[in-house]
Amino acid sequence: MPPLTAQDVCQVLKDITLKRRTMKRACAQSWDEIFAGLFHIEVEGWHLVIFNDCGELDYCDECISPDGRRWSFESVVHDGLDPIFLLSTQEQAVLERLLQQL
Repeated sequence: MPPLTAQDVCQVLKDITLKRRTMKRACAQSWDEIFAGLFHIEVEGWHLVIFNDCGELDYCDECISPDGRRWSFESVVHDGLDPIFLLSTQEQAVLERLLQQL
């Protein structure tokens, strides 16, 4: 099975912004309650952890696909890519707004 890439994770995030996939909060605290820290979401079998930096979307910390493949922020050291940064500025703004609404 091929490894999970930043592009794979980015596509899941794009699908969220286009409302092709549904996400739900997978942690007790809301985006605003966390303010600075890790925010867990589930997206149709995908588990993603996104870093909330003082209320702003910062980076993807980890993603586990439904088939068990994993991508982590540590991968950025190797391939230089973070799925959040692969999104357009507009997609990032939409994603941040959707996260705030969870």
